[in-house]
Amino acid sequence: MGMRELTYYIGVTLDGFIAGPDDEVDFYPVTPEFADMLGTELSDVQPAFVRAGRGGADEPLTRFDTVVMGRRTYEPALEQGVVDPYSHLRTIVVSTTLDDARHDNVEIVRTDPVSRIRELKAEEGLGIYLVGGAGLAGVLLEEIDRLIVKKYPVIAGSGIPMFDHGFQPTHLHLDRARTFDNGCAVLEYTRTR
Repeated sequence: MGMRELTYYIGVTLDGFIAGPDDEVDFYPVTPEFADMLGTELSDVQPAFVRAGRGGADEPLTRFDTVVMGRRTYEPALEQGVVDPYSHLRTIVVSTTLDDARHDNVEIVRTDPVSRIRELKAEEGLGIYLVGGAGLAGVLLEEIDRLIVKKYPVIAGSGIPMFDHGFQPTHLHLDRARTFDNGCAVLEYTRTR
């Protein structure tokens, strides 16, 4: 078995934002057909409560067994008292400011996320899912092997970019493109190395 891959799976506006200036994401058009596709094909990436709501809490993992996120991505769950939002996946949170994890399944990485990702990639298992955010995606850009981009037909005007880093042209290969009834194009890319 080869190296595990790091996949950045993200929804984005036509003008390249993953969320509004205050982390808003409620403006994305989601229809039942589209939600159903996400729920069946990419159920691994759904938070545990979404999987449970679909009756899929016990579904086997098919693509990912590890999830990586930054503090700002983790905090909304934490504020609701949910310390392990992706309980079906091994959870890695990159943060220099968070307290120690309050759950055995959650690991806080305080230094050098690139090294930690490389260690994870060298282990046996399924893929590694990068949720975000932009700062972490920027730091991990060289380690990202795949992108699954949900390109929504909406312009935000401002907000949080897909990657937060300096000018760094990075070429990808488009493997698959599909469109859905909500006008969303799902684009799958692999890194050209």
